[in-house]
Amino acid sequence: MPSCLISYRFNGASIDYSKTQSIAISDFPNNAALVNPNLSNALSEGIRDIFSRQTRLQILPRNGDMELEGEITDYSLTPMAISADSYAAETKLTVTIRVRFTNNKAPEESFEKTYSAFQTFNSSRLLTEVQDELCTAMVTELAESIYNDTVARW
Repeated sequence: MPSCLISYRFNGASIDYSKTQSIAISDFPNNAALVNPNLSNALSEGIRDIFSRQTRLQILPRNGDMELEGEITDYSLTPMAISADSYAAETKLTVTIRVRFTNNKAPEESFEKTYSAFQTFNSSRLLTEVQDELCTAMVTELAESIYNDTVARW
């Protein structure tokens, strides 16, 4: 007797795996004026990681059914809240990336878009002290935004 299995996944992906089996995710080079030497690799791996964990897509270096590529275009510090002695009490670290998404199975879903994420930190601390922690949070935010726009389409 045949049976029916109903499966629900709450990762938000809306992928037709009968048509789409792979995604090529290129490295994201750092073309910003201020360069964090670890950011390019962290961002590229963060994007690959979210697709690996939340989809059944095969991750390829090139020629996937879907393709993601881009670059880091800005990595900048901005003084924020000014304290009573006229010095910045907080500093904002911003990462901006440009992403090109190509869906070779559904070309109408392809796009090019700019994403930004930022974190603030106390200006009494050096960037080198907080940079890794802040970049980890921003990479996670950027990867989730790209994932949502490409395969979750919320």
